[in-house]
Amino acid sequence: MKLKPAVRVCRRIAEVGREAWDACAAQPAYAGNPFIRYDFLDALEAANCAVERTGWGPQHLVVDDEAGQPAAVMPLYLKSHSQGEYIFDHAWADAYERAGGRYYPKLLSAAPFTPATGPRLLVRPDIAAEEGWEYLTSGALTLCERYGASSFNVNFPTEAEWTWLGAHGLGQREGQQYHWENAGYADFEAFLGALSSGRRKTIRRERREAQDAVEIVALTGADLGEAHWDAFFGFYMDTGSRKWGRPYLTRKFFSLLGERMADRVLLVMARRAGRWIAGALNLIGDDCLYGRHWGCVEEVPFLHFELCYYQAIDWAIAHGLPRVEAGAQGQHKIARGYLPKPVYSAHYIADPALRAPVEDFLRREREGVEADMEWLTEEYSPFRREG
Repeated sequence: MKLKPAVRVCRRIAEVGREAWDACAAQPAYAGNPFIRYDFLDALEAANCAVERTGWGPQHLVVDDEAGQPAAVMPLYLKSHSQGEYIFDHAWADAYERAGGRYYPKLLSAAPFTPATGPRLLVRPDIAAEEGWEYLTSGALTLCERYGASSFNVNFPTEAEWTWLGAHGLGQREGQQYHWENAGYADFEAFLGALSSGRRKTIRRERREAQDAVEIVALTGADLGEAHWDAFFGFYMDTGSRKWGRPYLTRKFFSLLGERMADRVLLVMARRAGRWIAGALNLIGDDCLYGRHWGCVEEVPFLHFELCYYQAIDWAIAHGLPRVEAGAQGQHKIARGYLPKPVYSAHYIADPALRAPVEDFLRREREGVEADMEWLTEEYSPFRREG
């Protein structure tokens, strides 16, 4: 099947439609990534989270085949700020604007508010992937020029996409997160058996203290109800207001998530004296459990570790998932079995006067990130050393 040479722009994902979008997101290599599904991205728009008013103006790209059906799509947004991205370019923006440039708007391909690796160049399985990537990238660069945008950015793409984008002229940025990997553990105790004796004792103590203080319930599918979302939204707002002052997600989003993707949601909640006091939201992929949001209204020692990290490991082992990604930042995760792993972004800077120093920075930053990951793993890994 051949592709039409034209790339079209849809200012709502609903213009593409669920069936057509998800047909492009159905590559086996995508492993059921929940953040590229139509239902997730449309919920963000329908709930007024990723819309023009919030600085996330949808500009989704579509490449049609000769029959007029979408064959490749890219989630794309025209941004008027750099919030909610987890790839930080504020220093570039400040430097460019001090020099008299205009950094915003910029174009961004990403799953909004989601620091999780996943495909960004979505191509139907019957289409050659790199042919679709070529059309989508060319379309994004054309749109960048048409809008006078400072840049075209791709956050948290797959490594294959990142490598390809780098070979096609985009600057390559590397960062790090902390992921847990399942070495075929039979249960949580088997995982603990792979750790040093000191870490085993510490984790057992942390789990015991947290579990003795509260009742913990893991909810997914039909077990999720509006009362749970009411409580969790309160936790989310409390954490958001304390951490960054402007929570991104609306209450409606969580209802839509539960309505449309309940089978992809794992909500781990803690209750004390009949009252929900804390919760951790995860999304379920075919090969990964993605930790996304945490919040509480009462402080309980080690409850954050229990709900976000240990319960996630427990659930992943029980359901045969090979990996848990626990979100952005947090060096304290290493001691709990989450080791440094690379994450990626790619950047086209339109103005050569900014492009050159950014690319030099990215080269030096990559070297530092790779050295830091190696050092952190060597110095702080909780796993037993052989020999």
